[in-house]
Amino acid sequence: MFLLIFTFFSMSANAQCAMCRAALTSEGNTTQAAAVNDGIVYLMVIPYILVAGIGYAIYRMKKNKS
Repeated sequence: MFLLIFTFFSMSANAQCAMCRAALTSEGNTTQAAAVNDGIVYLMVIPYILVAGIGYAIYRMKKNKS
């Protein structure tokens, strides 16, 4: 239910803090922007890896019991 609500009724938000936004918009420094984007991807991937690992462990436990 919540996923449905958040999917269809999303609002725009500024994801960066003020310092990050100021650093990325000034001087057109593309390497710094790429580094920030890589950091965001790194932080986003870790929870998915953890959930996949826990799911695989549960799958193995259930498979070994039967």
